[in-house]
Amino acid sequence: MPISEFRKKKLLFVFKVFFDVNQSGTIDQKDFELAVDNICRMRGWAQGDANYQKTRNTLLKIWDGLKTCADSDKDGQISHDEWCTMWDDYSKKPDSALEWQQVYMNFMFDLEDASGDGSIDEDEFTLVCSSYGLSKDECGKAFKKFSSNGSVEVTRKVFADLWREYFSTDNPNAPGNFIFGKVNFD
Repeated sequence: MPISEFRKKKLLFVFKVFFDVNQSGTIDQKDFELAVDNICRMRGWAQGDANYQKTRNTLLKIWDGLKTCADSDKDGQISHDEWCTMWDDYSKKPDSALEWQQVYMNFMFDLEDASGDGSIDEDEFTLVCSSYGLSKDECGKAFKKFSSNGSVEVTRKVFADLWREYFSTDNPNAPGNFIFGKVNFD
């Protein structure tokens, strides 16, 4: 069965906003190098800082894993179709995530949990997602949707469940659909 239009819109949103940093229409290593600089600048980490190097190592590990599993034509770039096919495969067995997918999920959790207290709050979430160009208002609404108006503490385990839901559900009302800060995919 082909991927639904709703899920395709969600997947391409993540592709365009969080991965295709240079907006070339494909994902390649340059996007990850730019992402390192952007994330570290947002956090105030200079090139010599240990956090800068950790971020760089993590993102390049994610790139290597992504390239290995999604770059089916081996051209060093991930196209929209390759991206959607890979996540469609994931949706069929979301409890069997590839190592790079786990690393990326944990990286995003740690990035959003800026205080390091083990959970993501609305301010932390909004700061990160708005740094990718999303409106703070929309980010706040998205947080309220996936945290049940703040009544659910967004721990790493909760985030992992929401993550699996984002990449696998076709239900537009599922809380996981909002973990990247977007409220409407129409």
